[in-house]
Amino acid sequence: MVFKVSLVSTSPIDGQKPGTSGLRKKVKVFKQPNYLQNFVQSTFNALTPAKVKGATLVVSGDGRYYSNDAVQVHYSSSKFWLYVVGFFFLFDMFLLKSCSCYSRLFIQIDFLSEQIIIKMAAANGVRRVWVGKNTLLSTPAVSAVIRERSGADGSKATGGFILTASHNPGGPTEVRPDFGIKYNMGNGGPAPESITDKIYENTKTIKEYPIAEDLPIVDISAIGVSSFEGPGGKFDVEVFDSADDYVKLMKSIFDFESIRKLLSSPKFSFCYDAMHGVAGAYAHRIFVEELGSQESSLLNCVPKEDFGGGHPDPNLTYAKELVARMGLGKSDTGVEPPEFGAAADGDADRNMILGKRFFVTPSDSVAIIAANAVGAIPYFSTGLKGVARSMPTSAALDVVAKSLNLKFFEVPTGWKFFGNLMDAGMCSVCGEESFGTGSDHIREKDGIWAVLAWLSILAHKNKETLDGDAELVTVEDIVRKHWATYGRHYYTRYDYENVDAGKAKELMEHLVKLQSSIPEVNKMVKGIRSDVSNVSSADEFEYKDPVDGSISKHQGIRYLFEDGSRLVFRLSGTGSEGATIRLYIEQYEKDASKTGRESHEALSPLVDVALKLSKMEEFTGRSAPTVIT
Repeated sequence: MVFKVSLVSTSPIDGQKPGTSGLRKKVKVFKQPNYLQNFVQSTFNALTPAKVKGATLVVSGDGRYYSNDAVQVHYSSSKFWLYVVGFFFLFDMFLLKSCSCYSRLFIQIDFLSEQIIIKMAAANGVRRVWVGKNTLLSTPAVSAVIRERSGADGSKATGGFILTASHNPGGPTEVRPDFGIKYNMGNGGPAPESITDKIYENTKTIKEYPIAEDLPIVDISAIGVSSFEGPGGKFDVEVFDSADDYVKLMKSIFDFESIRKLLSSPKFSFCYDAMHGVAGAYAHRIFVEELGSQESSLLNCVPKEDFGGGHPDPNLTYAKELVARMGLGKSDTGVEPPEFGAAADGDADRNMILGKRFFVTPSDSVAIIAANAVGAIPYFSTGLKGVARSMPTSAALDVVAKSLNLKFFEVPTGWKFFGNLMDAGMCSVCGEESFGTGSDHIREKDGIWAVLAWLSILAHKNKETLDGDAELVTVEDIVRKHWATYGRHYYTRYDYENVDAGKAKELMEHLVKLQSSIPEVNKMVKGIRSDVSNVSSADEFEYKDPVDGSISKHQGIRYLFEDGSRLVFRLSGTGSEGATIRLYIEQYEKDASKTGRESHEALSPLVDVALKLSKMEEFTGRSAPTVIT
């Protein structure tokens, strides 16, 4: 049976337009009646009927708190609480009619026990839903499943809902944790702006949604197919192994045997930190079972709904345990660090690469992968179609592209722009400074792929050194050789999180206004630091997509210097409240004798210019950023 349920009168999107990162809010916001349902139904309404009626959808995520409620509450707990609250409801009805607290509690828990997305999919005429075991699927794995998986009857997914707030915290408390949801299309990539615009408009006008209330609850902890007679006919819910399809894809891209040889060498040691995110569901299978690494090489690889109380963002600030183990902490542990370390974020699409006492910037990482891909990774043995980076990412990739005569693209922040290029056969490897790296094997960034790419490069560089007395070629060796060849892009990012939105907007307007007179800007720059090069140009980055011709404006404010250095200011929409100002500082050095300086030393003059030119403290009230990466 299908029920129509009226929505609350206010728009649950709260004026926030969902982008390619989807809708992200605090858990308590998502728990409001009809909040999640509004977004889900608005998405169904934004799609063509062929993408809904009779379609196959993937529904899974990073396992953060509220994921099971969004898909469905686990049967045993749901049934138990319905019995308990039902008793009090009857008690209230017959004996305590003057007290309504128990009936309100019953209504609230009944809301939480709905199989929200599954029941709504059935009511909208979806033919089948694929769910990763325990609702766990990394964001890159969802993309892989949409693109690669075939059902027993030959069915293919037409899209999927991903339940994640990416690198943001999770859990049941009301202070920090976030929940999120986004829709990916049939190519495995995030919904384009044409769809997210429709979703947003729909959320403001939607009045009701259909839901199959009588659909039985499915045990999502057990692999198998549950078949029902849904409102539109036969309806299946298939629970499948979260890792199978993804591991198969990785084995078709990389030479697992050469990586296994590297990991088994007594010269090499390895450490991987999943930060209690969904990457843990793949780490044991890939690194231990398939590649022969030791179990002790895995850190925090048990997925937890609150990420162990941590912030699952793979950077030097939040990946404290890995940073200490790799010898980059403030105190010496007295233990020799591993040769290679890596971390993942909550939904496993981001990565951080570390060598022994050595940090690899994400900008350098994608450039080094591109420079070595053809020789080290079988998937790219016939060459790269092109490379791309997001605008705020350093120009390290640009130099590689020019040297190797590769097509190069600079795009706005957002993986959909890379996806367009890949679908058109124009790009093979891409990356962004916010710890995201990927290739055209899927249409999302892929943290584990990046780790395997680095292990492949290390295996390739060490194919003659693993046997015998020759010294191991290390992560640091590879990076320093890259700098000697292509020059070094000293790079850092300052994040000012949860800034007053009005003040953040004023800061950006101030920076745009300054751009009207470059000579005046240069007077100010020289007054701050005389050792900084002149600004050659400044603008608000605008991108015309070479595939579909769409134009994206106001993508960040740039100050470009004569020596190739850059300052970039951008407002980020990846948080759930307030505004985040991101400041990107890049100093290019092509003199090989000067590429070994400490990053903070090389960047110090530009940092002074950036903070004073923007009046950062005056507008934000902050004397220091929240995070430096």
